[in-house]
Amino acid sequence: MDSIASWGKQLLVAVEIAGTAAFAMSGVLTAARKRLDPVGVCAVGFIAAFGGGTLRGRLLDHRPFFWVRHVEVLWGVFALCVLAMFFMRTRHFAVTERAIQWPDAIGLGLFSAAGVHQAMLVQMPAIVAVLMGVITGVFGGVLRDVFCNEIPTAFKDHRPYALCALAGGWAYLGLLNAGQPDWIALALCVIVTAGLRGLAVWRNWRVPAWRA
Repeated sequence: MDSIASWGKQLLVAVEIAGTAAFAMSGVLTAARKRLDPVGVCAVGFIAAFGGGTLRGRLLDHRPFFWVRHVEVLWGVFALCVLAMFFMRTRHFAVTERAIQWPDAIGLGLFSAAGVHQAMLVQMPAIVAVLMGVITGVFGGVLRDVFCNEIPTAFKDHRPYALCALAGGWAYLGLLNAGQPDWIALALCVIVTAGLRGLAVWRNWRVPAWRA
């Protein structure tokens, strides 16, 4: 049982690291599209990577925060920012909105799953756990766009975003209540959330806009 619990913790850390890398990349691409200087690119990458998890840590009273406990991830994010800038400059990579949306969708799925899982570990009610997943998945992208002087993508493009995280969170709880292991529920949450967001971008699904 101890080995299973240890494996579960390692899986959660792996999900957090993968989500951090995906959102850091989305931050770098967004900042590069806005033609920020290297300091600005690293700052936006950092905010996108750690914003959602830090807010979750505050709400769940988890101290120290993930990026404080795992300093190597912090170094990794800054290294990723520098390497991505170097690659885009040398290869003359054109940053398009579509290029930003794919790492953003992957990060949304990974962070939403991590948020729900962390909330369930401290025995939060179901609705609180699902909302914690939404907050973790969405907030980093919101901060990224605000720092780049944009209306957050989660609110403006009318394609399902937070709704995908909401669906993934309930899928996680559905499997958990059916007696499935945590890691299966975690994987399903990632697949449902990222898959729905990817389909929404690909098929251009739209949420009705507010009409005056």
